[in-house]
Amino acid sequence: MDASPIRIERHGAVLVIVADNPPVNALGAAVRAGLEAGIKQGEVDESIAAMVIRCDGRTFFAGADITEFGQPMREPALPILVDVIEAASKPVVAAIHGTALGGGCEVALACHYRIAVPSATIGLPEVKLGLLPGAGGTQRLPRIAGVALAVRMTAIGDPISARTAVEAGLVDRLVGEDTLADDAIAFAKEIAGKRPLPRASERTIEPDPAAIEAFRDAHGRKLRGLDAPAANIACIEQASSGASFRDGIAYEREQFARLMSGTQSAAQRYLFFAERQAAKVDDLPADIRLRPIGKVGVIGAGTMGGGISMNFLKAGIPVTIVETGQEALDRGTAVIRRHYDASAKRGRVTADQVDAMMARLTPTLDLRALAECDLVIEAVYEDMAVKQELFGQLDAICKPGAILASNTSYLNIDEMAAVTGRPGDVIGTHFFSPANVMKLLEVVRGARTAPDVLATVMALAKAIGKVAVVSGVGPGFIGNRMLSQRANPANRMLMEGIAPERIDRVLTDFGMPMGVFQMSDLAGVDIGWHRDPTRIESIRDALAAQGRWGQKTGKGFYDYDENRTPTPSPEVKAIIDRLRAQGGHADTTYTDDEILGALLYPMVNEGANILDDGIAQRASDIDVVWIHGYGWPAYRGGPMFWANTVGLAKVVAGLDARGVAVAPLLRKKAQGGETF
Repeated sequence: MDASPIRIERHGAVLVIVADNPPVNALGAAVRAGLEAGIKQGEVDESIAAMVIRCDGRTFFAGADITEFGQPMREPALPILVDVIEAASKPVVAAIHGTALGGGCEVALACHYRIAVPSATIGLPEVKLGLLPGAGGTQRLPRIAGVALAVRMTAIGDPISARTAVEAGLVDRLVGEDTLADDAIAFAKEIAGKRPLPRASERTIEPDPAAIEAFRDAHGRKLRGLDAPAANIACIEQASSGASFRDGIAYEREQFARLMSGTQSAAQRYLFFAERQAAKVDDLPADIRLRPIGKVGVIGAGTMGGGISMNFLKAGIPVTIVETGQEALDRGTAVIRRHYDASAKRGRVTADQVDAMMARLTPTLDLRALAECDLVIEAVYEDMAVKQELFGQLDAICKPGAILASNTSYLNIDEMAAVTGRPGDVIGTHFFSPANVMKLLEVVRGARTAPDVLATVMALAKAIGKVAVVSGVGPGFIGNRMLSQRANPANRMLMEGIAPERIDRVLTDFGMPMGVFQMSDLAGVDIGWHRDPTRIESIRDALAAQGRWGQKTGKGFYDYDENRTPTPSPEVKAIIDRLRAQGGHADTTYTDDEILGALLYPMVNEGANILDDGIAQRASDIDVVWIHGYGWPAYRGGPMFWANTVGLAKVVAGLDARGVAVAPLLRKKAQGGETF
C-alpha cells in the first residue's frame, strides 16, 4: 500500500498537517482524504488548540490533480473538504510558499488565517480552463479581499504576489522565506485563543458595482465571446448582492456545472493537455543527453533578431548579436533597450534587471565573434541563396557541436543544411513576431537533424518561455501552410460581391484578432508583389499598383487614420467592382456561416494533409500552433478541435460544394464517423 502523502506533526498544542505530494502538491484524492482526516484528528484531540496546513517541497497546493480530469470525483470532493476546514472549531492556519493556485487557493481561503513567504503567489486560474473556482472561491474571496480584487483574480486568472495579498487582507502576515514552518507554529500559538474564528462564509461584504463596471470597461474587448469570465463575474456579483453564503455557493456550483458541460471549457481543457503533449517528441528517448547552451548568437538586429535575442537575455543567457552595418546594429540595440525600459516603467522588471540583461548582450559587426556560441540563430532576409551563403560561413566559423538554426518562416531547412559539413547540427527555429512576446516556436526538424539537437532546442524553448511544436520540412511548415489556404477563398468571395469588411468581420466575430484583409494590410499588401504596376492579375496587384500597400502607406484594403484605425475604402470598392466587371463575375449570396466555412474548412483540410504528410506529429500540435501563433481563440480549441465540434462530415460536404480537393485523411475520418 502506498504511503499517504499527508503526515501529522505535533508541536505542543499545535497540530501541523503536512502535504508531500511532489512535484506540485496537487490536490488528488489521497491528499484531500489526508487533509480531512488531519482536521478531524485535530478537532477531537483536546490537547490541540490550533492547526497548521503546510506543504513540503517547492510549493503550497498548486491546484487540482490533472490526472483526475474527466474522471469521477473521489471523496472527499474539494467543496466538502474546504467546508470541513472552515467549520473547524479550532483555528486553522494556511502556511503558503511557492504558489497557492486554484484548489490550493480555495483551501487557503477556507482556513481561518493565512501566512505566506514574500516570494509566494496566490491565484484562481480556473478561468484559463474555461471554468470558475468550484469550491467556494468566488464566494469566499470577495468576502475576504473585496469585490475589485476578486473580479480581477477570477475573471482574468493571473496570480497576485504575497505582498499584494497582504495589502488586500487576503494574507494576514508575511514571514521569513526560510522560517515558514517555525513561524507558522508560532503564529498558530499566537492566535489559538482568539474567538470568534474569522470564517469567510460569515463575513459581510460591501457591494461594489463601480468596481465591476470599471473591470468590464477595461477588459470587455479582451474577454469578448468568453463564457467563463462572465460566469466568474456573475458569481462575484451574487456574492455581493446581499444573498446568503449558501445561496452564493449554490449559484457558483450551478455556473460551474454549466461551464464544465460547455464546448468552450472542453476546448480550453483540451488545449491544456495539448500544450503538454506538444513538448513530447515521439521518437526521442526520455534520457537523451542535451547539448549545453551557455551562449547564443543571433544574426540580424532587426525586428526579429532583436526580439529573438530578448528571449535569451531575459532567461539569463548571454547573446552575441551580429549586423552588417554599425547604424543597423546601434538601432537594433537601442530598440532592445527601449523595450526593456518600457517593461521597467510598467513594473514588470527592475532597472537593475534591465541593466543586467543589457550587460549580457554583445553587439558586433564581426561574424567570427560567433565562434564560441553554442547555438546560432540567423534572422536575415527570407531568401534561400542568402541563407545558404550564411550557413556556409557559419559552418567554417562555429565550433564543433554548435547548433545552427534558421528563423525561416517558409524555406527548406534541408537545403540550408546541405551546404554545411554538419547537417545534423542544423534545425529550424521559427519565432513569431514580435518574437519577445509571441509564445509559439515552430521547431523545424530537418531530414538529418540530430536527435540531441532537436531535444536540446525543445528544452531550450521551454526555458525561454515558449510553447514549442515540432514540424517537419515543407513549404510554410504547419501554420503558414494552413494560412495560405484561407487567402484563395477570401479573394474569390471578393470577386463574388462580398465586401472585405464583411469577410473580416465574420472572422473577428468568430474570435480571431483580425481578419484576412486586416492581416494583409498589417503585413504589407506589397509583400511578394512582382513590382510591375502594368501587370494586374489580382486585386492585390491592383492595390499595390496604386500604392495601397497597407498600414505603412495609410491605405490598403482599408483606409487608415493617424491612429491606424481602419475604415472601408470607396476606392477599394471601385477597384473590386471594375475587376469583377472585367471578369464577368456575378453576385453570390452568402450567410455568415457560409463565409466562415469557406474560409476555415480549407484550413482544416490542409491540416489533414499536414498530418498525412507527417509534417505534424498530431492534430493537437496543429491546434497549439494556431492558438499561440495566429490568435485562434482558445475557447474554440484550434482548427482541428473546432472541426470535430462542427462535424467532419459537414466540413467535407462544404469542401465538396466549393470544388476543393478533400484530403484523403479527412474524408476517411468523416466517412468513419471519427474525429481528429
